[in-house]
Amino acid sequence: MQTNFNDDRLLSRSEVHSHFGLTQRFLEVSAVRGNGPPMVKIGRSVRYRVGDLREWIESCRVPSSSGGVV
Repeated sequence: MQTNFNDDRLLSRSEVHSHFGLTQRFLEVSAVRGNGPPMVKIGRSVRYRVGDLREWIESCRVPSSSGGVV
């Protein structure tokens, strides 16, 4: 499902899963490890800025699974 969100829109983990395909479990584990997308904590709630998700996903791009080795 493709939805055009404003980059400043905040999404819950379930919304991130629905719109970007990242599982809630991955987001929880990566938050603890510090290697996932940036998050915003508001009290006990965790939210993700759409712009941060897009930037993080782009930063994970690799040219191939072989790492460029031929």
